[in-house]
Amino acid sequence: MNLKKYFVRALHRLQKGPGYTYKELLVWYCDNTNTHGPKRIIKEGPKKKLIWFFLTLLFASLVFWQWGILINTYLSYNVTSSLSIGFKTMKFPAVTVCNANPFKYSEVKHLLKELDRLIEAALERILQPTPGNGSENISPPLDLELWHQIPLVLIDEHDKDNPIILDIFESNQGAAGNQSTAGNETTAGNETAVGNQMACSHQGSDNCTYRNFTSAAQAVTEWYILQSTSILSKVPLQERIRMGYQAEDMILACLYGAEPCNYKNFTQIYHPDHGNCYIFNWGMDEEALNSSNPGAEFGLKLILDISQQDYIPYLSSAAGARLMLHQQKSFPFLKDQGIYAMAGTETSIGVLVDELERMGYPYSDCTMNGSDVPVKNLYSQYNTSYSIQACLRSCFQNHMIEICGCGHYMFPLPEGVNYCNNEDNPGWAYCYSSLRSSIRHRQICIDSCKETCNDTQYKMTISMADWPSEASEDWIFHILSYERDMSTNVTLDRNGIIKLNIYFQEYNYRTISESAATTIVWLLSSLGGQFGFWMGGSVLCLIEFGEIIIDSLWITIINMIGWCKGLKQKRAQARYPDAPPTVSELVEAHTNLGFQHEDGGALPRDEALPPEPGTPPPNYDSLRVRPLDVLGPDSDAE
Repeated sequence: MNLKKYFVRALHRLQKGPGYTYKELLVWYCDNTNTHGPKRIIKEGPKKKLIWFFLTLLFASLVFWQWGILINTYLSYNVTSSLSIGFKTMKFPAVTVCNANPFKYSEVKHLLKELDRLIEAALERILQPTPGNGSENISPPLDLELWHQIPLVLIDEHDKDNPIILDIFESNQGAAGNQSTAGNETTAGNETAVGNQMACSHQGSDNCTYRNFTSAAQAVTEWYILQSTSILSKVPLQERIRMGYQAEDMILACLYGAEPCNYKNFTQIYHPDHGNCYIFNWGMDEEALNSSNPGAEFGLKLILDISQQDYIPYLSSAAGARLMLHQQKSFPFLKDQGIYAMAGTETSIGVLVDELERMGYPYSDCTMNGSDVPVKNLYSQYNTSYSIQACLRSCFQNHMIEICGCGHYMFPLPEGVNYCNNEDNPGWAYCYSSLRSSIRHRQICIDSCKETCNDTQYKMTISMADWPSEASEDWIFHILSYERDMSTNVTLDRNGIIKLNIYFQEYNYRTISESAATTIVWLLSSLGGQFGFWMGGSVLCLIEFGEIIIDSLWITIINMIGWCKGLKQKRAQARYPDAPPTVSELVEAHTNLGFQHEDGGALPRDEALPPEPGTPPPNYDSLRVRPLDVLGPDSDAE
């Protein structure tokens, strides 16, 4: 079957209307469509036809404009938050308790001896900045190697354009300079920055960064933490655990609901900020505990001893216990989310639960378990679940290793990397300070890490009272001292004892969940509403519009086939410019060629003589033509 005829028949089957041109098709559509407006264009007079054409074009434009707004709103994937309140038996949260002081001073004093002598001498120079208080007058002499790596300096800012920087232990500077700086500090302390921490890329370099502190107390604490970090990073982990507070010494009493417990019910982890920490109901080795009832009588009761008399004087300026409530199998980030419990008090913590349910992609960039986060979670070595705090710290540690060549003591290490220290990495403090203040690296980590889609938050209501009371402190301290030390003497006092009560205030929990603000049902109904309002159309009208598009495509295909065939004919005519002979002309030429006189003239048909025997037949090769030449390129003969 001819290809053109096939497409024509197909067009008839689909269209069943008049027209093989775009104009005829358009007129047929306007006459048969159920959409208001197009019919009036072809049925009204010239003036009204123009008005209806303008109105139809205007309202069709409004429909497409509204559709664009609706589709853009749907693709923005907005969410709405809903709050629901439920009641159920809930799992008791994991409770992490730590001492505010990470190590016993009696255990680490030998490691921090030179550091303590340096800070004591520096405090004397800050408090009494007079000539003659240099390090050369101290016996035995100070080891200034630690000091020169990250010194504390005084900055005289009377002249804002030319500030004077004075190393506290600088002995080469003239007495006049010392007196001038000291005098400025004491008489105009607000214009002299006392105790500024300076970190340089290497010793003797001018490439240094300064951290200005408004108080020498802040500067001394930060400087001591930085220096002790370098020292303790070289101590093996098991040795650091041994130097911290042990569970049997710290946890004196435990009661969960009506069931007694002890330090063996806690899981020990080492936390760089707080040393040995102990987690109750972590859910790692056994099922998490459920709370049988709300109220203080059904919660967790603890009595802790923080041994404040054994605190490191320059490392921990706050005394108490650091605690945090968190989900099972999650790592406790006490520095960010923990709270303090003060010594000599009974602290009651009432807990309310908020469950957060976020929608995932494409509504938000949250993650279910961190598997789609490009940052390697260094806290996975604890077998804990993903959290954004773990991701941010892992990201910072990865940048620290990549840029500085070593890891920071406060974060976990990947395999094959060592912690930074002053001996192996002299410029690590400068690198760390630059990295910590870098907004670009901070933003990289924020962009790389994701919030968890499901989270549980514990809202705490805290109240405190003195404990024990003056009337009962004697017998309580006697009993607790005997139970811990097997001594009849009182070894505990109010400065080291803390009592904690942690319980659910009620079993009502709040669920804050997200839902899609726009759905596909909303989109379709909105699109249909706009189309019906402006054009009086429906889904069937859209199908009609789709039908005319298909018909237009068929007409386009037919026109393309005709154009290609016409092009082929033009090429054939260019190859054979003369018109091909007809069949009758060929037959006549063939007949006349066989009947000729001897002199070359044609003989009449009845006078033609038969050829003599042995005479070769005439040459007809020149008259032979191909079938295409006979029939012609455009012949419809079969």
